Amino acid sequence: AVSEIDRIQVDQAYIGSCTNGRIEDLRIAAAVMKGKRVAKGTRCIVIPATTEIWKQANKEGLLDIFMEAGATVSSPTCGACLGGHMGIMAAGERCISTTNRNFVGRMGSPESEVYLASPATVAASALTGFISDPRKAL
Repeated sequence: AVSEIDRIQVDQAYIGSCTNGRIEDLRIAAAVMKGKRVAKGTRCIVIPATTEIWKQANKEGLLDIFMEAGATVSSPTCGACLGGHMGIMAAGERCISTTNRNFVGRMGSPESEVYLASPATVAASALTGFISDPRKAL
């Protein structure tokens, strides 16, 4: 439960990937982030799962909500999820992510930490800079 790890600082919040980058996921995250700003010192990356989802999210104004909040929005890619590019974690950094794996070194340095969570929890955490219950953000 989020309450068990509430207030752990995060350096990065990653919303999307092939597993939780569905249009429904992006709608939920955007509802949490609308009209708010990503916390200072926290990176937020949003990556829709497919080009079709990216287009639909753009049409619905979701991408604008993320960008206005201070998030970086990318076209679909396996970037940060596998530690390949864009959002690679450094030693000592923490990420909260909607991806499906968090084994050691998955998103970069083996000395980084990755917490898996729902799109709503990741969005709320991006706003506070700490792992946060999304119900408090709505």
